[in-house]
Amino acid sequence: MRAARLIRMALLVQSSPGLTADALARELDVSRRTVIRDAQALQEAGVPIRAERGRAGGYHLAPGHRTRLTTLHPTEAETLFLSGLPTALRDLGLSDAADTARLKLSATLLPSLRAAAESSVRRFHLDAPAWFREPSTPGLLPELARAVWSDRTVEITYARPGRDDAVTRLLQPYGLVLKAGVWYVVGRVPDGAWRTYRVDRVTALSPIDGEPFVRDPGFDLTAHWRASAEAFARTLLRTTATLRLTERGLARLPAVADPAGAGEALASASGPDAAGRVTVELPVESEEVAFAQLSELGADVEVLAPEGLRARFRAHARDLAALYGVAGQR
Repeated sequence: MRAARLIRMALLVQSSPGLTADALARELDVSRRTVIRDAQALQEAGVPIRAERGRAGGYHLAPGHRTRLTTLHPTEAETLFLSGLPTALRDLGLSDAADTARLKLSATLLPSLRAAAESSVRRFHLDAPAWFREPSTPGLLPELARAVWSDRTVEITYARPGRDDAVTRLLQPYGLVLKAGVWYVVGRVPDGAWRTYRVDRVTALSPIDGEPFVRDPGFDLTAHWRASAEAFARTLLRTTATLRLTERGLARLPAVADPAGAGEALASASGPDAAGRVTVELPVESEEVAFAQLSELGADVEVLAPEGLRARFRAHARDLAALYGVAGQR
């Protein structure tokens, strides 16, 4: 574990000369004292790393020193060759560049590492789109990707679902996200708000002449997407069902309900009653969806409210009793 950290520290200093001990401690998730000890260990191992004082100080490698890729562990080489998503790279128009990069990387590796890296491609394949959905590449995706790379403001025309009229927006495209085979662009509009658009609904795109836009240094695409996805999932849950669950039903609830709703329900759980059952408030999309989901719990759930959903289960129980009751046996 320490060896991997030492290698990472050397690569960090190589790629970002001048990093302070505090900055390295944050990157490596260790204490400042550990960074100082690791720097001494690198020096003893022959890595010419030194700490400099002053405004331009921090840790530096000796001029001209480079850490070679031949120090890669076979597992690291395998992981590198798995890091690209072939379908995504093709959609973005980057497959040729990725192939060239892999060839260059292979040429720098020792024969043993080259074999390990190539073997990973034969053993793993990522098929991102969902079942029964034929993936299609949005025609404007490569051009939009170029705008993302060059920080170029674009004017897009966007077809809104269920409406005949399209809208035109100025957009600073910060990033692209591939979710379940569907591409989305995340960007900022002139009023400063963040917006997400499905790329396959962009019908026209024109780059705006002028200087590239200045990126917000605090923007984190991964964190933004995660928060947006969670918020979107929560907006689908428009009503609440009050449930009484057995211990087994409570344990199985996350498997049948929407994740966002199940998390809130578990947090709202009351203490068990005399029969060991707990009462929860479950956010649901609709009574129809809730009925389909909660039916999987059988007798481990009792719907207390709303009355319409409780009536559905009451009618369903009568139908099951008629179907499987004594009078219906053959």
